Amino acid sequence: QVQLVESGGGLVQAGGSLRLSCTLTGRTLSIYGLGWFRQAPGKERELVAAINWNTGNKFYKESRFAISKDTAKNKVDLQMNSLKPEDTANYYCAASRSSPLLDTLKYEFRGQGTQVTVSS
Repeated sequence: QVQLVESGGGLVQAGGSLRLSCTLTGRTLSIYGLGWFRQAPGKERELVAAINWNTGNKFYKESRFAISKDTAKNKVDLQMNSLKPEDTANYYCAASRSSPLLDTLKYEFRGQGTQVTVSS
């Protein structure tokens, strides 16, 4: 099992930045990929960024977001810049134990999430 805890959400004005952090505990050696998802009320969840826990290969939904990892600290961050009101959602990190990195069904462990609200 892998446990994930997010932090860093909050209220920010449009154009601002936020940095979300995800701390992992448990069987972290079994992790293949870490992803940041978001889900707004009434919308499907979407994968906004992902990183291979071992190789560091990355995926971004858009260039305003940047994902980074610190394997030694079991931590994954999501830097979000130039935020827009449509970025408002609950953001959560999730872990997968097998490829491919972009298969959202592979992400079997997830945290509770942290709310990001972008005001216009």
